[in-house]
Amino acid sequence: MKSIHRLASFASASLLVLAASACNQDLTVDNTTNPDVLRVFALPSGIEGTIASSFQSVHNAIHHTNDPALYQQALSLGLESYSSLNNFLNGPRVDIPRSPIANQNGSSTIFSEFSSLERAARLDANALDALARLIEDQKSTLGSDAQNLRARAMGFFGMGVATGWLSIIYDSAGIVGPRMPSDSIPPLSGAKEVAAAALAYLDSAYAYANNATASATGGFPTPTGTSWFGNVGLSADQFKRLTRSYKAVFRAGVARTPAERNAVDWSQVIADAENGIQSDLMVTVGSTSGWSLGYISTMYQDATWSELSMMYLGMADTSGAYASFIATPITTRDGSKLIVQTPDKRWPAGADRKTQQGNSSASPANASTKPYIGNRTLADPSGAGWGISNYDYYRYKYIRNNSQTGLYPELMKAEIDLLAAEGYIRKGDIASAAAKIDLTRVPNGLEKLSGVVTSATQAVPGGSHCVPEVPSPDGTVSCGNIMEAMKYEKRIETAFSSFGRWWQDSRGWGDLITNTAYEYPVPYQEMQARQSRFYSLGGGLPSSATKGTYGF
Repeated sequence: MKSIHRLASFASASLLVLAASACNQDLTVDNTTNPDVLRVFALPSGIEGTIASSFQSVHNAIHHTNDPALYQQALSLGLESYSSLNNFLNGPRVDIPRSPIANQNGSSTIFSEFSSLERAARLDANALDALARLIEDQKSTLGSDAQNLRARAMGFFGMGVATGWLSIIYDSAGIVGPRMPSDSIPPLSGAKEVAAAALAYLDSAYAYANNATASATGGFPTPTGTSWFGNVGLSADQFKRLTRSYKAVFRAGVARTPAERNAVDWSQVIADAENGIQSDLMVTVGSTSGWSLGYISTMYQDATWSELSMMYLGMADTSGAYASFIATPITTRDGSKLIVQTPDKRWPAGADRKTQQGNSSASPANASTKPYIGNRTLADPSGAGWGISNYDYYRYKYIRNNSQTGLYPELMKAEIDLLAAEGYIRKGDIASAAAKIDLTRVPNGLEKLSGVVTSATQAVPGGSHCVPEVPSPDGTVSCGNIMEAMKYEKRIETAFSSFGRWWQDSRGWGDLITNTAYEYPVPYQEMQARQSRFYSLGGGLPSSATKGTYGF
């Protein structure tokens, strides 16, 4: 839907203007709800402080625990997590058959992330404009030319990531950027156009960091503390790699359907991913760090908040139990009876539940602790048979165990490596794809693909004990090909590590459950503020997934 769009932070002011016009009276009123941008950015410290917190603001816009929160909902939409609780709309979002995302007066709000991300982008744009005035009009600096370049790089980066997430989540958004009046009203643009703007901003971020002067005194590396990248100080090279990693994520992730995913410029995704991050970006989250803990603070409360459905992850099983689970009609499936036996070290070993419980770790030391998945010893929650199981994802429980504070993956190297692998598969370079997939597959006990799998259609090695075993719409399972091996690795390695990772990928892969919404509408509050018609999506309405790869 394309129409004139007023940013949420200025909605009240726009309605006041409309009311004054209706009265046909000339009113002169100081609008104290619209910030005095010039005063806010009058000092260099105000400019740099806003820019320094830009990425943190994006993180907190997504990782929050206000009810409802879209992070939790996206976990349910992608069946990354199962919970029958209504909190955060988990139950309504995870239910089968899938319901629409209701977007009307009285429905649960989907407004917080939209408002926060638009506001974050606007603040960056305003700060960059203020920095330009400082440099060009006042012939001054934040402290040095290097400091100016670092700030410009970070400002465009924060604006790019905020805009990128808007393109991933919503069907439309307003694109804001530098040289745009602070009270302007950008029109709605579709997700692809929003993503294109995000990529352009990230290109600018890269260009400023790529200037040799940016690493002189006062420039890179970024400071450590509660802003910038929190506890992590990035060199110019590390920053550029992070920028290219996010370009790969947004370029591929904006695709809503298999046709759109196939049409992605995979050569560019590969180029960005191959020049992306070399290690996980881990930031300290918790109440004192300034970086929100988000759903991690809740999901480990007990299994009713988050357990693992076996619909997707059961593909690790080599015992035949998953095959029986899939062969059973969905209305009578019972995941609580499925004991996954697999050579994958990310699962607890054992042929029965008691043995697996003994081999599970509810107190992992860090994100590298194996296994990631635990067979719980606490009481099993109730729910739909296709959704419940004996298993929880314990990988990040160390954060909750450490007084809700710890290192959390803001972006994982495995995600970027596997994006490159997908690109190589789509380009027909099976050897390069296999090498990328083996980076996580082989160390975790699964048979290597390199030198063994030489075509896109060939089954992964392992015979009757292959991983993954992939379901078909006819209710049977068989050894997956290299694309399915990549999908399995990405699901288990990136679970609970970013916003709706499974949901984003599954819509482009064609793997979502039928009628799952593959994007959110512009929130009704925003549409009302612009006096435009609001609308719902998914659940059989527009933007609904069709029956896909697995027939779910």
